[in-house]
Amino acid sequence: MTESETAVSRPESNETLTADTLVVGGGIAGMTVAIETSEVGKKAVLLEREPSIGGRVASMNMYFPKLCPPACGMEINLRRIRSNPNIEILTLSEVETISGSPGNFSVTVRVNPRYVNARCTACGDCEKVCEIERENVRNEGLDKTRAIYLPHLMAYPPIYVVDPEYAKDDRMKKCVEACQYNAIDLEMKPKTVTVNAKAIVWATGWKPYDATKIDNLGFGQYKNVITSLMMERMASVDGPTDGKITRPSDGKDITRIGFVQCAGSRDENHLPYCSAVCCLASMKHATYVRERYPEAEIHLFYIDVRSPGKLEDFYNRVQDDEKIFFHRGKVGRITENPENNNLILEAENTLTGNISKTEVDMAVLATGLVPNTLDNPPPIDTEFDEFGFMNANGTNGIIGCGTVIRPFDVAASVQDATGATLKALNVGTGR
Repeated sequence: MTESETAVSRPESNETLTADTLVVGGGIAGMTVAIETSEVGKKAVLLEREPSIGGRVASMNMYFPKLCPPACGMEINLRRIRSNPNIEILTLSEVETISGSPGNFSVTVRVNPRYVNARCTACGDCEKVCEIERENVRNEGLDKTRAIYLPHLMAYPPIYVVDPEYAKDDRMKKCVEACQYNAIDLEMKPKTVTVNAKAIVWATGWKPYDATKIDNLGFGQYKNVITSLMMERMASVDGPTDGKITRPSDGKDITRIGFVQCAGSRDENHLPYCSAVCCLASMKHATYVRERYPEAEIHLFYIDVRSPGKLEDFYNRVQDDEKIFFHRGKVGRITENPENNNLILEAENTLTGNISKTEVDMAVLATGLVPNTLDNPPPIDTEFDEFGFMNANGTNGIIGCGTVIRPFDVAASVQDATGATLKALNVGTGR
């Protein structure tokens, strides 16, 4: 049995799977629930709509506050998954219907075709001959991949996938011919399976607020205005620039950079709530720039800095850096200097009312977190607040977990997942 066959299930149509807990969402929170459920001897089925598990954490360059790469923790989790017979993973999967009651749910799941089977060794021969390019969503559209691709180097399952938009394109036949293992099957069809579960944990994660809606900050209008997630991918060694942070407009090095906090957050016209992690994420990004460009000036514009608990130490460390300047002021407008494509950040000091103008090479917008449940709620009666966050009490047997209940950092998401695991295991027991 190959590594890709150990925990990843490829059920037949109309097959029924049984689990103590069905986990919807294969990010860090969902993975944690599945692992902890299985390690107490209970069965878990983990659904993920993407081709591989890991979620947004798998796309990060570093965690704060320790500034260590997520690959370490992810590899430990993947090892626990690979060796555990109590976990079944369905990738490219979506919940269609939920029926039943706490302790006895029946969930219909659509498993979309990968167009690549378990014979795949990830050798890459198919990718080399592929003539079709697609936007690389993992890298926030900053580069492209081929239409057949490995999601990333640590992808689990470690199997290639075909973008469904191009599965019927005649040009894909070259990929089929190049595969010596007969692993590419462009005739694959969607499957429908049923999962019978006692409890359901909904851990579908978050997406960034659409920065194009914030007209005054120039995203989509000026090339050198990017988002926090774009910065994260640029700084990553497996990102679109191999870890080099440069201006998108001309590839030049950074001499002055601006970080714009609350880009759309705490704003009645966009997201009225605080997304909790943005300040710390921008401070983390400031350390990326500091490491790569020791002489660059880093300007961080904020309403007020939020760094709860022990994370205050990280804030103090960044604040003490002589090249990082904190400006109390909400950036109200970004314009471009046509002579050099630099950006002018206009900010109002929230205490004095004074207006400042700061010219930078590049601006990074700290956009807020939006729960994926806003657009894709569970197909069963579940309580939500006005922003799309789930009520997490689990009285209907569905437990919200991680950023679907409120904004969390990675560590807090893992802690919340442990609590969700315990709640799920008690569903239907009367406790």
